[in-house]
Amino acid sequence: MIERYTRPEMGRIWSDDHRLRAMLRVEVELLKVLAPKKGIPARELQALNRLMEKSLLDASRRKESMAGHEVIGMISAVAGELKKQAPKVDRYLHYGLTSSDVLDTSMALQLRDAADLLIAGQERVAGRLKTLAKKHERTWMVGRTHGVHAEPITFGIKVAGWHAEAVRGLKRLRAARETIAYGQISGAVGAFTQLSPDVEADILDALGLRPEPVSTQVIPRDRYADYFHALVLTACAVERVALEIRHLQKTEVLELEEPFSDGQKGSSAMPHKRNPVLCENLCGLARLIRGYESTVTENCALWHERDISHSSNERVILPDAHIVLDFMLDRFVKVLDGLQVNPERMKKNLESSHGLVFSQTVLLRLIDAGLGRLEAYDLVQRCAMKTWKGEGSLRQTLGADGEVTKRLSARELDACFSLEPYAASAREILKRGGCL
Repeated sequence: MIERYTRPEMGRIWSDDHRLRAMLRVEVELLKVLAPKKGIPARELQALNRLMEKSLLDASRRKESMAGHEVIGMISAVAGELKKQAPKVDRYLHYGLTSSDVLDTSMALQLRDAADLLIAGQERVAGRLKTLAKKHERTWMVGRTHGVHAEPITFGIKVAGWHAEAVRGLKRLRAARETIAYGQISGAVGAFTQLSPDVEADILDALGLRPEPVSTQVIPRDRYADYFHALVLTACAVERVALEIRHLQKTEVLELEEPFSDGQKGSSAMPHKRNPVLCENLCGLARLIRGYESTVTENCALWHERDISHSSNERVILPDAHIVLDFMLDRFVKVLDGLQVNPERMKKNLESSHGLVFSQTVLLRLIDAGLGRLEAYDLVQRCAMKTWKGEGSLRQTLGADGEVTKRLSARELDACFSLEPYAASAREILKRGGCL
């Protein structure tokens, strides 16, 4: 991923140097388990640990360029450093393993650590949304369907829905972390022909991983696909809110605005512009992550016990998706922290449709007064269409219709245009959304 979207901690997890160190951790734990049986001296293991304190990346790459094999490049780099001072480490390094044991188990370490960062980011998002929903529990605005005024809601209700989705996303990420925290030390074709399941269990326990029940020569990629889907839905949830902010920041709406700092410029040509560039950025990055999912699912079908058709794209997709989502969550928190909410404009927009948003209440009161549903619907719609055409507010057109006034008194009609009944469920909705 380009530097522009790479935050330091997530970038470190997916750096080439960190990947190599994770691979070496697997080799080290193997040697620790083998040490009593193979007579590997503690001083030699200590020499390997000291070696891991410095970067072997350049040496490993040089060896890989000659061997054409990443794992052999790593083994050769270690041997070049330790062959004389730690001969038994040199002899038993990678003993009984196949490359995928190292690659997939070290990948599980990277994925698990990256998931921890994403979970922390999602926790911050959920916290901000909870606070925002509580603050605006009774901030009135119009609810829209198909982009058209529908019925009154509060901004708190809208945000409670975002929060509920964020909580679901958090549960998915936590579950995904468990799904991906599996390794394998099962050898060629995954049959334990050289090392026993007990050796695998000891190594993976030291690494904080669980053994893949049946691995073939690779960790089955349905596990990766399941994990990745949680990342995709997390990005989709961010995009949902970002898209809503973009809509509500339109000049003719202007109910919300993303942060706009002092000195910030909105356009190189038009000095007045305050564009929702942060939210547009989030929507664009969500598309990127979502686009990767088809490739991840295609990786589920590999030849026999192993091929490496998945390897090349995973080297791009997995780092990129984590780095981008980590960036998105951080940027999203900043958008929420600086979000400008305009309650006055929300109320003005709510009132701009001249009471049409109360049409259902009138419909139901007419039904309660004895009219059939279809008859009542046609009656209210007839008056509403006059209001649509600018012939006065809905209250006025209803009050001028004899079919309405002979069934509902002026006081009963007035009651239909009160916001308070719509507030009755707001607190319950916020509770159900986990905000109270």
